[in-house]
Amino acid sequence: MSTKIILTSEVENLGAEGDVVEVKDGFARNFLVPRGFAIPASAGNLRRVESLRKKREADLAARQVEAEAVAAKLKKLTVSIQAPVGADGKLFGSVTAADIVANFKSQGVEVDKKKLVLTQTLREVGTFEVVVKLHPAVHVTLSVAVVAGARADGNPVEEESPKAAKKKKKPAKKEKKSE
Repeated sequence: MSTKIILTSEVENLGAEGDVVEVKDGFARNFLVPRGFAIPASAGNLRRVESLRKKREADLAARQVEAEAVAAKLKKLTVSIQAPVGADGKLFGSVTAADIVANFKSQGVEVDKKKLVLTQTLREVGTFEVVVKLHPAVHVTLSVAVVAGARADGNPVEEESPKAAKKKKKPAKKEKKSE
């Protein structure tokens, strides 16, 4: 059996605020309605849907204008990230969405890291395409250049593999004998 409900907030894989959807009785009765995600689709509530839908459309339009402004700023940016690199040109780790967002922030543009779409892991030096989905209607494709840089400890990049660095051992400290 299914029940018609009106969503009062966005529910992943189900719909957005103001949508009228049919779900199984138990899902509506035990999860959506008690948690405030939905209300029953009665005649009075259906009238309220129109005001919710108009509000959502206005919010979506306002967010689209903001997203277009951020997209214009992003298109002007040059994204170059320095990362420690081994002898074979591979990174010691990878460049993450958080690293790219930190680069945006240092250039004066705020973007949520969840908006970045990395189609591949950035684990080597080179130029990569990254898509930023700011809004359902606004997408920006940027080139991210990953270049060899200083290590996190501040030392310059050496031509030594990480395995060779681990094999080097510090000299043992001499213990003082107590009398």
